[in-house]
Amino acid sequence: MEHIRKAVERAKDERGPGHPTPRHQHYGENRMAHSPAPSVRDVSLDGVYLESKRIIAHDIRDFRSRSFDMLRTQVLQIMDMRSWQFLGVTSATEGCGKSVVAINLALSIARQPEKSVLLVDLDLQKPHVASYLGIDCDHGITSVLAGPTSLQNALVQADIPDAHVVVLPCEAATVNSSAWIASRAMSELLQEIKQDFANWTVVFDLPPVLAGDDVISILPRLDCVAFVVGAGKTTVEEIKESNKHLESAEIVRVILNKSDEASTPYYYAYGAPKNEPRKKRRPPPKKKSRAPRFQRLSKFLNRLSEY
Repeated sequence: MEHIRKAVERAKDERGPGHPTPRHQHYGENRMAHSPAPSVRDVSLDGVYLESKRIIAHDIRDFRSRSFDMLRTQVLQIMDMRSWQFLGVTSATEGCGKSVVAINLALSIARQPEKSVLLVDLDLQKPHVASYLGIDCDHGITSVLAGPTSLQNALVQADIPDAHVVVLPCEAATVNSSAWIASRAMSELLQEIKQDFANWTVVFDLPPVLAGDDVISILPRLDCVAFVVGAGKTTVEEIKESNKHLESAEIVRVILNKSDEASTPYYYAYGAPKNEPRKKRRPPPKKKSRAPRFQRLSKFLNRLSEY
C-alpha cells in the first residue's frame, strides 16, 4: 500500500496552497450528527420496498441483519487498524448479489453511533444502488464526471430509522465505463471524496471482476476489497481467474452469498428450566448424502488454497 500513500502525498502537493476550499467540508465536521449538507437532497426510504429488494441491514430487529453486523465488525476492525477509508465490493461475475451485500454492509455500518458512510455506485455498466434503495435520481456520478453537476448536487441523504447514509448514485448505465473509470475526472473525484469525507467509510459497489477492465483500473485507488462468492453461481475457475486480477488488492473478506441453507432464527439458546422436565429429543431425520455446510466450505477453501 506504500504506492497509494505516496500517490496521496503527491496529490496533496499538487493542490498547492491556493486550491479552493472543498465544497462540503462540513460533512467531516458534522459526521457525528449525520446531518446532510443544506443542498443535498434528503430522501426517506421505504422499509417495505427495501425488504422486497433484500435490503434488511437497517433493521436491527431483523435477525437476518446480524450476519451483516458480524461482517461489518470484522471489516471495520481491519480498516480502522490500518486507517483505511475506501472499501470496494465486487464479485467474479454478475448475479452473485454483490450490490445487495454492498448496500446492506453500508447500512449496517451506518447504524454505528460513531460511523458515517458514503455509498458510491461505481458499477457504471449496470448500476443497481438507486433502484434497490428506491431513489429517483436525474443526476449522479456520470454527470459529475462529465462536468455539468457538482458532487454535492449529486449526493442523496438516504434516511431510514436507525440508519443514515449518504449515497452517490449512478443515474444511468453507460457503455463507456472503462474510459470513465480510468479518467482524470475519476481521479479528481476520488481525491475530493477522500478529503471532503475524511473519517467516513466509503463503500464502492464495483462491477464484477470478469465483466471488463473497470475493476482492474480502480483497484490501485482503493484501500481494500470484499469479494462476494455466489453459492451455486460462482465456479472455482471464475474464482481462480478473478484471483489473478486481485493479486495486488487487499482482500479483507470473502463472502459466501446466496446459500441455500436458511439461518437459524435465534439469538441466544438456553437449556430447559430446572423446574421443567426436559423433553426427549427426536432423533434427527436422515439426510441425503450431503456434507455439513462447514465441511463443504472447508473443503472448498482447501481446494482453492491449492491453486
